[in-house]
Amino acid sequence: MTLNGILQIAVYLAILILLARPLGAFMARVYNGERTFLDWLLGPVERLIYRLAGVDPAQEMNWKTYAVAMQIFNLLGLVVVYALQRLQQVLPLNPQGMAAVSPDSSFNTAVSFATNTNWQGYGGEMTMSYLTQMLALTVQNFVSAATGMAILVAFIRALIRSPQTSSGKAGGLGNFWVDLTRTTLYILLPLALILSLALVSQGVVQTFSPYQTANLLQPTVDGSGNPVTSQLLALGPAASQIAIKQLGTNGGGFFNANSAHPFENPTPFSNLLEMLSILLIPAALCYTFGKMVGDTRQGWALLAAMTILLAVFIFGTYIAEAAGNPRLAALGADQQTTSLNPGGNMEGKEVRFGVPNSALWATATTAASNGSVNAMHDSFTPLGGLIPLVMMHFGEVIFGGVGSGLYGMLIFVIVAVFVAGLMVGRTPEYLGKKIEAYEMKMASLLILIMPLTVLFLTALAVITTPGKATVYNPGPHGFSEILYAFTSQGNNNGSAFAGLSANTPFYNLTGGIAMLISRYWLAVPTLALAGSLARKKKVPASAGTLPTHTPLFIAWLIAIVLIVAALNFIPALALGPIVEHLML
Repeated sequence: MTLNGILQIAVYLAILILLARPLGAFMARVYNGERTFLDWLLGPVERLIYRLAGVDPAQEMNWKTYAVAMQIFNLLGLVVVYALQRLQQVLPLNPQGMAAVSPDSSFNTAVSFATNTNWQGYGGEMTMSYLTQMLALTVQNFVSAATGMAILVAFIRALIRSPQTSSGKAGGLGNFWVDLTRTTLYILLPLALILSLALVSQGVVQTFSPYQTANLLQPTVDGSGNPVTSQLLALGPAASQIAIKQLGTNGGGFFNANSAHPFENPTPFSNLLEMLSILLIPAALCYTFGKMVGDTRQGWALLAAMTILLAVFIFGTYIAEAAGNPRLAALGADQQTTSLNPGGNMEGKEVRFGVPNSALWATATTAASNGSVNAMHDSFTPLGGLIPLVMMHFGEVIFGGVGSGLYGMLIFVIVAVFVAGLMVGRTPEYLGKKIEAYEMKMASLLILIMPLTVLFLTALAVITTPGKATVYNPGPHGFSEILYAFTSQGNNNGSAFAGLSANTPFYNLTGGIAMLISRYWLAVPTLALAGSLARKKKVPASAGTLPTHTPLFIAWLIAIVLIVAALNFIPALALGPIVEHLML
């Protein structure tokens, strides 16, 4: 490691924490229905949407109605994305004449973007028309992110409401359509617009022009010995999609190389902006949570737990990658950092970003359910690749996806409070709500669904011919690629170890199933848990109430997250990256 690299990481974390409070306070005002500085512009638009959609913004929903509305909306989005891919060859804004996407790939991609996963088994510039990229994928980047944030807000309301509130309706969680609309209009759209303009200023492309041909300064030959004198440069309306893919923890790249592509991420400054965008809203939502429950210490405690875990694992990845590859060192390769050599394991990394920013991005994108990359994770060292896997194995609750990460962490808070209550012999409670048998059943279900899905589908892939057919790296690394693929899809992440060819009927189908389970089999029990909490009366704090904002509780929460992940995944990790490291 170098001092320069350490300072880059420290500056990134400092800026992230500084931005959390003002954005978090603004989002709390949005969700509490208070006036904001955008009301004069967006208020009329919001009211017009409600009138056109026939929505009564004052109408409360119980958890079942909220869940049904969410699922119907997401199902319709899935169908639209599927149809646009299958029909893109006859639709406009297709200057390259892209053919229809295959049925299995269309299904996988439709599920992927509707669930906020953005797993891509295709190359964007070789598969999708401009219309599909914008109307199908970019739109889902907004509304799938807004769905996760709406579920979080419903959960927060459950913690602060009593049966006598909720407009006289016990168990009311708000209105899904209102939460979805306000999230999109007041939060995601303005932030995406600002970031899009900033990215365009750095050279990220935004155009409807067809692909351009450029003559090479140094002609070369292809694998067959034929001369190559020109290159086809893929273009398109990329900046607008890149902005929301990062802010909404979506992660799907406009181009196949994602944010390692110079047209998606051309400069160190664009790299910083995109990395900040990945964790900006998840970090700010912690402060939003504190404001909405009336105790900002609760939000800061959650943010502290997340930041401590993130910082430890960022430096773990940095150390692993900066140490280089011992096999290359044995062959005499120079992996030392000098003024002319970036040093460390530079395979699969962009020289303009180097090891520190590659390690930072890889850890942040898997801590969040983002999945965008500026380096190829498949080329990391075994321990460097282990950490992105582990970040997802935590359930992506270390910041996590917008909304989904924080409500996932709140589930761990409920578990931590319950276990602590058992240890001291008191009825556990959180923010005045008693945690009883039903809440723990839902919490246990939420914690177990992801590892069961990931491990079952990984086992299925390694024992079936279709699952093994497109694994091109033998041994433990090939196993790591399969484990990473289902971990990524089973956590709504979307990144990949690229050595696995996943655009096959087997992986498109099983991956789609994993993404559906990991989104909706978690979202619905979360809302059920919220409905139970909303029906409970608040219990006044007493001398025996466990404080949930202290350094001791932060440490306890971190321990619970680590223990659960270790119990679920260490055996699988031992078969992949751990044994691969030992074989080096």
